[in-house]
Amino acid sequence: MECMACDLVQHPENVPGGRVTLGTWVVEHCIGPLGVGTMVLKPARHVVRIADLQPDEAAELGPALAHVSRAVAHAATEAGRPPSQVYTCLWSHADRQPGHIHFVVQPVERELMERFDAHGPELQLRMFQLGEAMDPQAMEAAMDRVRVHLASGAASDTQRVPRVG
Repeated sequence: MECMACDLVQHPENVPGGRVTLGTWVVEHCIGPLGVGTMVLKPARHVVRIADLQPDEAAELGPALAHVSRAVAHAATEAGRPPSQVYTCLWSHADRQPGHIHFVVQPVERELMERFDAHGPELQLRMFQLGEAMDPQAMEAAMDRVRVHLASGAASDTQRVPRVG
């Protein structure tokens, strides 16, 4: 089975705004319909279970997740959408099979919950059901804001990769 997450690691030009690496972890804008400013944190190598993380990957996970969550909150606030919460959810299935683990890091403001009349997993389900496409330029701008906040913290590779196509 092909792995979309691995493909995007290999081809960051296919993700609006490119990526940022934090040690053994990669940050990209979420390409699913969870809203502009939602990021994904995933191991750079193909891993399908938390139990399969190498010691260095496991040691970096907590700090990376906290760092990305803070960056997402700051970036959303700068964009005029201060979140009341930043969801961090582990996703790991594709077609009901274990897939490349990734954490969805989603800024959630009151207006979003009111629009969908939901919160938590139900909010994400409803967003997927609606399937609204995101503007690639808005995604790039959000990734640029997140990149600035990530660069102001722990050491990271914040190179912007131009989008192709």
